[in-house]
Amino acid sequence: MPVDAALRAFVAIVGGFYITEKRAKHAQRQMETALQNGQPDAGTVRQYFETMDRYFSGFEAEARGHLRAVDRRLENVNQMHFNLAAERAVAVKRIELTQNVLGQLKGLASSERLLK
Repeated sequence: MPVDAALRAFVAIVGGFYITEKRAKHAQRQMETALQNGQPDAGTVRQYFETMDRYFSGFEAEARGHLRAVDRRLENVNQMHFNLAAERAVAVKRIELTQNVLGQLKGLASSERLLK
């Protein structure tokens, strides 16, 4: 009986990962060997699927946690950016207003008729 192409492709995809967990590494080697020797039995396939589900589910949970942490940090950065932009706008407005006052003051002070 020929080996299922989808199973062979899946095992190749998993084989591309650097697996560090002993149980998952063993299951991967066992499945690769079973595929080389022909069609693996249902028990081997089931055990392989369970092991890989457990292994990759842990990584997914870790990655989701990391994503949540990064999203929180991005929210903080965005809020800080918004606040700084608002502060900058206030500072620019203050400069405009004080320049107006200083300009009028200079004009009035240079007027000799007011100083007599």
